[in-house]
Amino acid sequence: MRRRPAVLLALLLTAGCTSDTSGTAAPASTAPVPSPPTGATGCPTERAAPDPDRPVVDLEFSLADDLRTVTGTETVVFTPDLPTDELVFRLVPNGPDATALGNQLTVDSVRGDDVARGGYEEAGATAPGGLYVVELADRLAAGESTEVELDFSLSLGGGGFERLGTAQDVSWFASGAPLLAWEPGVGWARDPFVALTGETASSPVSDTTISVEAPAALTVLMTGDQDEPSRPRDGRRTWTSHEPVARDVSVAVGSFTTAETQAGGVRVTTGVLPGSGLDPARQAQATGEAIEQLSARFGAFPYATLTVPWLPDLGGGIEYPSSILMATDDEVVLVHEVAHMWFYGMVGDSQFRDPWLDESFASYAESVAGDLAPARVSRLLALEGDVGGSMASFPDDRSYVTTVYGKGAAMLLTAREQAGAEAFDAAVRCYVDATAWSIATPDDVAAALADLPAALAVLQQAGALDADDLPD
Repeated sequence: MRRRPAVLLALLLTAGCTSDTSGTAAPASTAPVPSPPTGATGCPTERAAPDPDRPVVDLEFSLADDLRTVTGTETVVFTPDLPTDELVFRLVPNGPDATALGNQLTVDSVRGDDVARGGYEEAGATAPGGLYVVELADRLAAGESTEVELDFSLSLGGGGFERLGTAQDVSWFASGAPLLAWEPGVGWARDPFVALTGETASSPVSDTTISVEAPAALTVLMTGDQDEPSRPRDGRRTWTSHEPVARDVSVAVGSFTTAETQAGGVRVTTGVLPGSGLDPARQAQATGEAIEQLSARFGAFPYATLTVPWLPDLGGGIEYPSSILMATDDEVVLVHEVAHMWFYGMVGDSQFRDPWLDESFASYAESVAGDLAPARVSRLLALEGDVGGSMASFPDDRSYVTTVYGKGAAMLLTAREQAGAEAFDAAVRCYVDATAWSIATPDDVAAALADLPAALAVLQQAGALDADDLPD
C-alpha cells in the first residue's frame, strides 16, 4: 500500500527530511516443498516453485444492481502441513478503517463433510468480528485435505483510500471474501487488527479461480488471467479469471475504458473511468515501463498478467497479486505498487509481524525510477524507531510511515551503497528466488546477505535485524 508522495512527504519531511466436491479430498503428500538447486555461491540457480499442495480456492461474487451489495460463495480445499482441528479466515473488511467507511463482511453459512460449526472472533475488529473460525469434527493430520464452503455477504461503503468502496461509475472490493489465514510451518495467524493505514494479514499462495456476476453495462478488472465475459443475460454478465498463485484477490467493476500492452512477456491491462482525464494506453505504457525497470533489478516478473484499474483519485495505491487498485496518477506510487508483485505477491510476509519485508522493500524499489538525494537518505536513516517493528509497535500512521517506508527505504539504499550495488542486487535476487511463494522472515534476508557484512550492519543498526536473525 502506498499513499501518493504529497501525503507521505508531509509525514516524512516533518520528521527529518503503505477437489472433490463431495467431501474430503484424498490425503496429499506430506513431503516438504523441495528447495531450488543452488550454485557455488549458495544462491538458487532457479526460482523456488509454489507448493503443489497449496490451497485451492474458488470465489464466486455477485454484485447487485445497487452496486453496494456483494454476495458470494467461497470453496476452499485445504491441505495443512501441520495438524489442525480448525480453519481460520480473516475478515479484512471488518477492520477499523474499512468499517468506518461503511464496509462490512459477514459469513452467512458454512458447510463441509468435516465441519462441526463456525463462529466469529473479535481480533481487534468491529462487529461481527475480524476472524471467522471453522471448527472441524475431527483433527486434520498434516497432509490430509478437507473442503469447506462459506456463503458470505459484503456491504460496500463510500469512497475513500480503502480497499473496498463505491464511487460514481465504479465499485471495488479487494480482500472482499474470507481470507485463509494460514502460515505454512507456523499455523494460524490470529494477529489483531490495528488502527493504522496498513495491512495485518498473513496468507499462503493459493490456486485461485474467480467469477464475478455484475451488471452487463460494466467492465470487471480483477486478479488473474481473465477470460472473455459471458454473453449478457437478463442485464447481467459473468466474468472469470484464474491466478495459480494468489494470496488474496481484488475486483473492480465500473465503466472502464481499457487498453492492453506487453512488457517482457507480461500482458498488462489498464482501465480508466469517464472524466478521469487519463489515457489507458499511456497508463499501460507506464505500467510496462515499471515492470521492465523492476525486473532488471529483482528478476523476472512473478505473474503472467498485471491488471490495473484506475479508481477515483483518492490518494494512493493498494497491491494485490497480479492486480493493483490505483487511486492516483503518480508514477512513483505506480512503481511502488508494481514492486509489491515481488515483495508481498511472490515473497510473502506476515504483514502484522514483519511489515518492513514488503513495504520497506517496495519503497526502496522506487529508486529504480530515480535516486533519492543522499542528504535526505541520511536524514531518514537517522530517524528514531526500529524498521523491524510489528504493526502493534507503532502508535500512529506518522510513526509507521516514517519508520517502515521512509527509514526502511533509506536503510536498504544505504546497505546497497555500503555493500556495492552489484553484490547487493545479486543478494536480493537470491533472497527473492529462494523465498518465492513462501512467507519470508527477517532470517531469510539475513541469510541472503550473509556474505555482505556491511549491509548486515546497516540493517541491524536500523532495527530491521537483531542478533538472533544473523547467520551463525
